[in-house]
Amino acid sequence: MKKTFLFPIVLVAALLAGCGGGGSASLKSDDVATVGKVHVTKAAYDTLLDQAKRSFAQQNRPFPKAGTSDYQTVKGQAVTLLVQQAERESKADSMNINISTKDVDKRLAQIKKQYFKSKDSLYQAQLKKQHLTDASVRNDIRSQLISEAVFNKVTSTVKVSDSDVHDYYTTHPQLYTQPQSRDVRYILVKKKADADSVYAQVKSGGDKAWCTLAKKYAKDASGQNCGKATFTKGQTVAAFDKIAFSQPTKQVHAPIYDPTQYKSWFVIEPLAAVKPRQSTPEKQVSSSIKQQLLQTKKNQTMTDWVASTTKGFCSGSQIKYQSGFKPSPDPCTVTTTNATTTTG
Repeated sequence: MKKTFLFPIVLVAALLAGCGGGGSASLKSDDVATVGKVHVTKAAYDTLLDQAKRSFAQQNRPFPKAGTSDYQTVKGQAVTLLVQQAERESKADSMNINISTKDVDKRLAQIKKQYFKSKDSLYQAQLKKQHLTDASVRNDIRSQLISEAVFNKVTSTVKVSDSDVHDYYTTHPQLYTQPQSRDVRYILVKKKADADSVYAQVKSGGDKAWCTLAKKYAKDASGQNCGKATFTKGQTVAAFDKIAFSQPTKQVHAPIYDPTQYKSWFVIEPLAAVKPRQSTPEKQVSSSIKQQLLQTKKNQTMTDWVASTTKGFCSGSQIKYQSGFKPSPDPCTVTTTNATTTTG
């Protein structure tokens, strides 16, 4: 079975340099790749790989040895991630997205306030613990701000209509309805003789008998609540469900056997009338549906934009890899193959 590695990082310190303008930059000795005019440095790659190693260690997983196929997979994922980030940064420049030092400072101040009580000493201690530098964090924040700005710009025209909301509501009734439910108390026992004994005792002993026998026999949480629980229609096994929703209120039913899951006997007494099925009115959930649909459409729009952007860089031969750093499979090859499959 082919192994898949989700690149285990907390911060992506991009360390990209040379962004701006059109055309394609030449590879330098300290690059692993270039994307248009953006240089993806070995320093960026080393930082990412170091973070991966620490993440593997925290999970008590051995990091793949150099030269193995697993190592090549992790290496390729690191380069691919940095290249994708460089593509976004390069496009951001042409979209007139500019992130200033002041923007980065503001976001970093928010992070310090949220996680470190605005204390620089706590922030510095965490940097040391994570083997990070302030510069790498600031670079990462800059990349995050660029990604956010690109996302906002690309998805700025995405809309969701009232008709979209209504269609979703009517085609997903299971999300906005509550099935029938009923409060019951029950005891589950293995043997028929025990079930008959329990049945006789609870019929004449009332609440006290239910509590005593539930604690003695129950194999689930019902034993902590004198056998009481609330069930929705169809929630449990058919034998239980049938009696729970048909037996008159406050009448103990003779023991019934479940031949499917429990292979045991139930003694059941409904405590209240069946609560009818209820639906949440559309107007109560329309706002949340709209937000959900809007986010979904924005995410898909962004996914399509990323795929189109990658295809553009690939078809324009704007991505160059240093020897030994070209991912396998090459994202450009995958992109071209998918495009051919889709349009062919």
